[in-house]
Amino acid sequence: MRTHLNTLTVVRNLGILAHVDAGKTTVTERILYATGTTHRRGEVHDGTTVTDFDPQERDRGITISAAAVSCAWDGHRINLIDTPGHVDFADEVERALRVLDGAVAVFDAVAGVEPQSESVWRQADRHGVPRIAFVNKLDRAGADLDTAVASIRERLHPAPLVVQLPIGSEDGFTGVVDLLRMRALTWADSDETVQEGPVPEASLEEAVRRRRLLEEAVAERHPAALEEFCDQETLSASTLASALRDLTHSGDGVVVLCGSAYRNRGIEPLLDAVVAYLPSPLDVPAVRGTYDGTEQERAADPHAPFAALAFKVHATATGRLTYLRVYSGTIGKGDTVMEASTRRSERIGRILRVQADRHAQVDRALAGDIVAVVGLKSARAGSTLCAPDAPLVLEPPSVADPVVSVAVETRRSVDTDRLATALARLVEEDPSLVVRTDPETGQTLLSGMGELHLEVAVEKVRRDHGLEVAVGRPGVSYRETVVRGVSGLVHRHVKQDGGAGQFAHVVLDVEPLEEIMGFEFRSTVVGGRVPQEYVRAVEAGCRDALAEGPLGGHPVTGLRVTLTDGATHVKDSSDTAFRTAGRFGLREALRASTMTLLEPVVEVTVTVPEDAVGTVLGDLAARRGRVSGSVTRTATTVVTATVPLAELFGYATRLRSRTQGRGTFTTRPTGYAPAPTATPTR
Repeated sequence: MRTHLNTLTVVRNLGILAHVDAGKTTVTERILYATGTTHRRGEVHDGTTVTDFDPQERDRGITISAAAVSCAWDGHRINLIDTPGHVDFADEVERALRVLDGAVAVFDAVAGVEPQSESVWRQADRHGVPRIAFVNKLDRAGADLDTAVASIRERLHPAPLVVQLPIGSEDGFTGVVDLLRMRALTWADSDETVQEGPVPEASLEEAVRRRRLLEEAVAERHPAALEEFCDQETLSASTLASALRDLTHSGDGVVVLCGSAYRNRGIEPLLDAVVAYLPSPLDVPAVRGTYDGTEQERAADPHAPFAALAFKVHATATGRLTYLRVYSGTIGKGDTVMEASTRRSERIGRILRVQADRHAQVDRALAGDIVAVVGLKSARAGSTLCAPDAPLVLEPPSVADPVVSVAVETRRSVDTDRLATALARLVEEDPSLVVRTDPETGQTLLSGMGELHLEVAVEKVRRDHGLEVAVGRPGVSYRETVVRGVSGLVHRHVKQDGGAGQFAHVVLDVEPLEEIMGFEFRSTVVGGRVPQEYVRAVEAGCRDALAEGPLGGHPVTGLRVTLTDGATHVKDSSDTAFRTAGRFGLREALRASTMTLLEPVVEVTVTVPEDAVGTVLGDLAARRGRVSGSVTRTATTVVTATVPLAELFGYATRLRSRTQGRGTFTTRPTGYAPAPTATPTR
């Protein structure tokens, strides 16, 4: 057992997180190259990357789906997931973060913290994933490490602990000073290997100053480091490294490194930092799960009962791959496991070590491993697989509600069944996609996280299944909310049809909530007029009624429902009767309330040349956008505005035409706001 646990100490499961174009995929490619996993450097612009292997990823130059790879460095095995940076694929990041032990957050040295950088950082916060930061692209014009670090401090609020000092700037960036060992690490264009030497005289004074600042920042946050600092007025390299590891694991600090991945500078020190500071599976808390209402823990022990979480499903030409994070126990080829939520038995056909779209077969997978398996039929993303004699259900990754829908249909009626099969496979691979039929028009609607998300999904149907698909204009997912509620609405549900009767009497108050996307139910019934089990049934019925509002059949949100009174019948009252009364009672109350529509809004960050700012501002105003700020950088201006999502369809084409192809934009969902065209209707 000790041998297996020692093996786990040299495993690192980490993800690469960042905003679009910060250099995540390039960092991943350079890591694979530096570790000897690949023998040529893949380039995003050439379509030769390992992790962006999908034809659409190579055509568009972006990461669409998370790709897993494995490599070795300094006696450690690194399981690495390259995640998407576009907001439309945030659910892919969510599923990856659910199974990772650590992460490298990549930032652009010119732009600093960008909108999606902030979003993925908050996602990692929710999952408690320790991170280190890598400030990339220091060879670019306008790159500045201190400015990027300041944006990390101001927008993300961790304590940035900078452990490197750049040597040179922009085109003259040649290396870094390692502030722990006070050594210079340099790279020459003619030689891709790192050269170590003394700190250059020109950088020595600044390196000493920054080493002192690092010691003070660490001592302020780490008790053992503070004790040594007070005794000796300095910190040894070993104490500093140990304290940085502890602060990274606790989240009280984030180690910051720098470099230029494109020019292959700074990758070896980054790998050293991954090994030194990010946790192994043994360093993270035991995974928690439940079964039959009982909470259980499973430690990262190969000899414990098997438990794993499926976080990704991928259908290939050769079969269905299910990606697993093994949390405890061991599985081998041919083993039988149980899918915990359905209690179905599954047989493991093959176990594969993943290298993006290439795979190497292995005999078994241990606790701490990230692998793909062949042979599972019912498991979906979020399913728990466990030992049949030790059942456990792990919390699945959360799935965001889709905000954009398009109507899809085949150009040939004979392909209708093939389209249904293709869409079902899409939803199986990507749970953030939803397929439904419009009850009024009978059209098939595909819903997702954004225009690009749906565009990619439809193109996948066309390419992978050879279908000619027509797509209707995108539409957004509205919500309905209460502006002014009602009090004392009485609803009696009485049914007698010859058998057992149904009787339920409820009195409901409905009022708006301050939290626009919330729902709250409470009971003020006294004297036992409605027993507690029936109160729960009324709440369930009210939640059923929230699915369709009176204005247009949209989901209802932002309200509080209070059960104030009611009555029961000694024989005919039941959970079913009170659930029905709650459902129809709330529907009646909503029709009597003053309601309004809510529309999804997004924060748009537009980067444009200075001479095009006026045109862009005018266009945003025409789209009902509210500008919240602008920052002028080198020859460009970054404008931030809040815009209704419905107004952004086709914005990419309009922005390109108005800026001669020089403008770019990104979006980030911010919630819902009242739609101005929707006047409150009673």
